[in-house]
Amino acid sequence: MYLLDTNVWLQRLLTQERADEVGRFINSVPSEQIHITDFAFHSVCVILSRLKHPDVVNDFIDDAFGYSAVGLVRLTAEETRRVLTAMATFNLDFDDAYQYIAAEKYNLTLVSFDADFDQTERGRKTPGDVLKEFQETAKQSRDE
Repeated sequence: MYLLDTNVWLQRLLTQERADEVGRFINSVPSEQIHITDFAFHSVCVILSRLKHPDVVNDFIDDAFGYSAVGLVRLTAEETRRVLTAMATFNLDFDDAYQYIAAEKYNLTLVSFDADFDQTERGRKTPGDVLKEFQETAKQSRDE
C-alpha cells in the first residue's frame, strides 16, 4: 500500500521529467493500493488551478476517484500535533511532515521524489523503486 506525495502526482499531470516513470507505476500498481492525503489532493488542485489547468483538475479527479479506487486519507485536527513533532524531529516542512504522519498512521509506504524523507525513520521510495520491487517479485514467482 502506497501514499503518493504531491510531487509524484504533479510529475504525471504536468508531463514533467519523470512523468513516464509515474505512468508506469500507476499502470502497474492496482489503484486500490494507491492513496493520497487530503492535503496533497487539495495542493494538486491549487497548483493546477494557478497554472490555469482546470481541465487537468477534472481529469485528475476522474482518473483518481471516478475510474479508479485511489484512497483518500486524512489526519484529524488532533493528529496534526504529530505533524508539528515530525517537523521538529526530521526538519521537514509542514506538507512533508503531513505526508509522513499520514503514511505512519495508515502504515503506507511513502512514494516521493523528495529526498527530505530520506532522513526520516520511514524513508521513501520513488515510483521506479516500487516498480523494481514488483519486477523482482514477479521474477521470483516465475522462478519458483
